[in-house]
Amino acid sequence: MMDFNFYKSKVEQALQNVPKKEFEDIGLTLSVEEVLESIALKIYKAEWSNDFQSPLNSKSRIFFSVWVHDKTIQERKLYYNIHALKLRELKGYKISSRNFAEKFRTQFVEHQKDWKNVSVNFGPLTLMEGWIDLNLDTIQNDISDLAHKFLKISSLIDDTLSDFKS
Repeated sequence: MMDFNFYKSKVEQALQNVPKKEFEDIGLTLSVEEVLESIALKIYKAEWSNDFQSPLNSKSRIFFSVWVHDKTIQERKLYYNIHALKLRELKGYKISSRNFAEKFRTQFVEHQKDWKNVSVNFGPLTLMEGWIDLNLDTIQNDISDLAHKFLKISSLIDDTLSDFKS
């Protein structure tokens, strides 16, 4: 059984290593969440959702996540992904989820080498997903490194969205 407090504190400590101003300057928010028996770092923009007040609870939203739960701990893996949920409902856009995923992945290909064990072979809800080894000695640095990698590619989401403005 996962020790939620232990992993939550590790993720929160990882956030201390993240230069939040760099994220905030481009509108990204970082948040530590307990979701579906997992502890996750989520990174998102309010405008990537239909609910600016509560973007992580919006039915239609895009976000990056790094997470652990019982199964990932048993596998000794730390997972990450980008989710794009119910994009056809995203206000101000006319989006087919499949087309959005294809366009995003076409741009992501040139960055793929920077992401360990990453795959884009998913349905349109998961734009990409991968994992790194779960190492408790380096977990904080590993999480902050993944956050920084996402910072570098977050503009791909904005660029892809701009193609679907209605």
